[in-house]
Amino acid sequence: MEHNRIYLDNAATTRVDERVVETMIPLFRQGFGNASSLHHFGTLAKEVLENSRATLAQCVGADPDEIFFTSGGTESNNWALKGIARANRHNGKHIIVSAIEHDCVLNTCKWLADEGFYITYLPVDTDGIVDLARLKEVINPKTILVSVMHANNEIGTIQPVEEIGRICRSRNIPFHSDACQSFGKIPVGVHDANIGLLTINAHKIYGPKGIGALYIRKGINLDPLLHGGGQESGMRSTTENIPAIAGFAKAAELCMEEMNDEATRLRELRKKLEDYLFSTFDNAYINGHPDQRLPGHLSFSFHGFEGETIRLLLHLDESGIAVSAGSACSSNDKSHSASHVLQAIGLNPFEARGGIRVSMGRFTTAKDLEVFMNKLGHSFNSLTPIFSGSSIFTQ
Repeated sequence: MEHNRIYLDNAATTRVDERVVETMIPLFRQGFGNASSLHHFGTLAKEVLENSRATLAQCVGADPDEIFFTSGGTESNNWALKGIARANRHNGKHIIVSAIEHDCVLNTCKWLADEGFYITYLPVDTDGIVDLARLKEVINPKTILVSVMHANNEIGTIQPVEEIGRICRSRNIPFHSDACQSFGKIPVGVHDANIGLLTINAHKIYGPKGIGALYIRKGINLDPLLHGGGQESGMRSTTENIPAIAGFAKAAELCMEEMNDEATRLRELRKKLEDYLFSTFDNAYINGHPDQRLPGHLSFSFHGFEGETIRLLLHLDESGIAVSAGSACSSNDKSHSASHVLQAIGLNPFEARGGIRVSMGRFTTAKDLEVFMNKLGHSFNSLTPIFSGSSIFTQ
């Protein structure tokens, strides 16, 4: 990281922990064997592969043979939805997802709709919590999957997955949850929440990019996405990326060991930022649930200044501060459309372009936050509100 730059976009990706790097480097140099090979080098790679699988299984309360490695969250989510759809279409073609899912889920649903499946999008309340009553209403004999993310990437709201899981289990419908944002930050237990499929990845927990996993509960029927040499018990063919898998397992292990203390520390930093916003700006408001959110995650906006958000973020970047306007993937949207998440919680299209996401992590210090808050105030002074009136900056 460049000297004096402050990174507050950990919901987009994280810096790889040096302890993870130290785990991976020897596997590039000596442990480079193909885990499918029967010789010494392959046997060593296979041992790393299965030990890593066991570590990740323990993190979510699964059996090792229920963990399947993928290239990341997008592939795992695609596999969960498409795999269930293809394998179970003879039972029905109805799939239920929340309205605030990640784009990789929503775009997969669009593709499935073109393939003849019926998608129901569950609404959320103004805090971003899914409507459980509506879920009970729309489940029917043709429903083959319910997919609701554990915690939202844009607003940080944590969903009541235990209740969703109970509803799905009572109707014998698989429940898939995208836990890319929550895994390693808050407890995720597949049995406690009756989760049938769980998506996790490494680069949100100080591990390498390009590696993730899908938990698939025994007995759930889904088709593979990739066909080839039969790796991952024939479910996901391709030569396993052993260094990345070992890094993923080490990153997860560190998160489990440090979770309670880290969550407490990050909640304190988040509360400090929230208090600063409300004491300094008359027009600041929080997006998402006030308490039921990820420890280091805060989404907020400035009423009347939503159209200035990108200019504010660019000004902060020039000052050495990295924050985001929501999902990192949304920057690839050439239409520059308003956030579907912010619109789902009741913001109008103009307001839904004005979200600012600050996501703190393991390497965020109290000093970093102090510098950010100071520069935020100065950057805000350079903005022009769309509504007339006196300055709303009260500091």
